[in-house]
Amino acid sequence: MTSLYIRPIALADSPQSEDGEAIRLAGGLVYASRFALIERADGQVVSRRRFSVPELEAALPGLPHDAQVQWDDLRRIHAPLQCGARTIRLDQPQVLGILNVTPDSFSDGGKFMDNPEVANAHAAAMLEAGAAMIDVGGESTRPGAAAVWEGDEIKRVVPAIERLAAAGAAISIDTRRGAVMAAALDAGAHIINDVSALRHDPRAIEIAARSGAPVVLMHAPGDGEDLHAGAAYDDVVLDVFDWLRERRDAALAAGIARAHIVLDPGIGFGKSLADNLALVNALPLFHALGQPLLVGASRKRMIGALSNEAPAHRRLGGSLLLAMRAMEAGAQLVRVHDVPETVQAMHVWRGLRDAALTDFAQMPPL
Repeated sequence: MTSLYIRPIALADSPQSEDGEAIRLAGGLVYASRFALIERADGQVVSRRRFSVPELEAALPGLPHDAQVQWDDLRRIHAPLQCGARTIRLDQPQVLGILNVTPDSFSDGGKFMDNPEVANAHAAAMLEAGAAMIDVGGESTRPGAAAVWEGDEIKRVVPAIERLAAAGAAISIDTRRGAVMAAALDAGAHIINDVSALRHDPRAIEIAARSGAPVVLMHAPGDGEDLHAGAAYDDVVLDVFDWLRERRDAALAAGIARAHIVLDPGIGFGKSLADNLALVNALPLFHALGQPLLVGASRKRMIGALSNEAPAHRRLGGSLLLAMRAMEAGAQLVRVHDVPETVQAMHVWRGLRDAALTDFAQMPPL
């Protein structure tokens, strides 16, 4: 079986900088001017050709139909996500703040689980700093973490969600269990964020479809309790791309609206340092799946591996760099622990993007 992939390999400051020979990726603030057309057969790359925008458009009629589909999806404009009274626009990056109500999170170690006032203050501070949404989780998914009974998970997340809902926040529930999804949505959550891409719990995909809520489908190789198990890749970037396409199609077949599907390449889940670096470098490719992208690399192990084993609470610099790389790749949602710093970096990045769109307008043609 032969598969094709259109990977953006050169980003442009603006369409003007390329005399119009650049496309706007996913309706956002990022433009691409050159592309690799990759052909793979039986898991192995057999050809890689480079094209400009005019060259690729001229070649499309002679390529399999999927190439045209991907070309259209790279330029697909995504409607906002509606979260109660709040609207999350997807034509610019948005920051999701992490609120873990677990005893064993790799990052905050139970700080918010048994102290609602501290959790409330932290969530309020993230919202005030500019988080578009709060992502609430009641189970650690770090390697080696113990599984949680769904009843305990519900007891952890529902009170936090109810408090956030009363404050008018946009809320996502980070869970892989159907009963927790249902309880969280009843408590006021708006989005389901499932690190197993609706595979772990057989009930989850039906519950998600029936709810009408947007869903985040994340790549993880494990299909049991250990999401990190069983990783084996011929080409991690293309394998994750194919896997996410399959999960997108499974969600569509179950009745989940296409406009309600967000994809996440799963940085850090069942992936080596080299795998994670390859995925971050290849993020623009994933727009060819035609869905908004969420990237969560905040404080993850790859940062420590590249910085003398810095512990999780000392990974701010690396977290900011990875968040910026996600934004530069056109990712619509970045999930982070350090909201004020990330939002500030995002505002500066946005200023640079806006300036780039006007720089060339003031110059005569070359």
